[in-house]
Amino acid sequence: MSYLSISTWSLHRLLGPLRWTAWDDKQKKHITNIEEQDAVIDLLDLPAILKEKGFQAFELCHFHFPLTDALYLQRLKKACEDAGIRLYTLLLDYGDLSSSDGLRVEADIQLIKEWIDIAAEVGAERVRVVAGDASPDDKEALIRASQHFNELATYAHRQGVKIITENFRSLLSTSENCLHIVNQSNDQIKLITDFGNMNGAVKYNELAAIIPYSDSIHAKPQYDPDGIPDKEEFRRCLDLLKQANYNGPIVIIYDGPGDMWEGIERVKKIVEAYL
Repeated sequence: MSYLSISTWSLHRLLGPLRWTAWDDKQKKHITNIEEQDAVIDLLDLPAILKEKGFQAFELCHFHFPLTDALYLQRLKKACEDAGIRLYTLLLDYGDLSSSDGLRVEADIQLIKEWIDIAAEVGAERVRVVAGDASPDDKEALIRASQHFNELATYAHRQGVKIITENFRSLLSTSENCLHIVNQSNDQIKLITDFGNMNGAVKYNELAAIIPYSDSIHAKPQYDPDGIPDKEEFRRCLDLLKQANYNGPIVIIYDGPGDMWEGIERVKKIVEAYL
């Protein structure tokens, strides 16, 4: 049976400064760009808040970690345990395994391994790794990314963590490429299917092709300018889960205008009929 989850992206205006990782091509190293904003919710308080609102799991974006030292990670892990909520996925929002720049890829792989270690320490079950920004038609880039994924999956397995990727960014914008990563990993790697990351006439066929290989669903509706979801379109996406007998977390994604909790509740009311 599917159950209710949420991404911290749905609360990104409430969780304090956003710490974006970027690659500085001049310095040939990673940098952190901080987007300042007030912390309305302390991350350590979030697990209990989410549990009280009916969520059984959540996904935590890497740029929401205010600290990654051992003491803080243990405090966050305990907050999840005390609340009785699963930290299902650490969403690493940075990385380009498709790049032909060997120096950058080597640095990215090392950074991803560091976040796998963080995931293991904080109790996250999975790490979402981004495939990259190469064209979906670049088969050499797809092969490179696939090889790097397999290396990372082996490393993560030793840490007790799973690697998951998503139909996110250019390279994995097609179901064919998503399934290549899965198939070349001997089923070590599963997918996140995000409803909002495929568009056009082929959207529903593309989603239907990858949902059976997905461990997580990002339930992201289309919105009007007031943040009201297109219920008919959203239900068409959710119906694909029933057709695939999907059994896992349905992760609410709200990034529209206005009060984020109100937006989340509007999406949640639609999703609850599919749990």
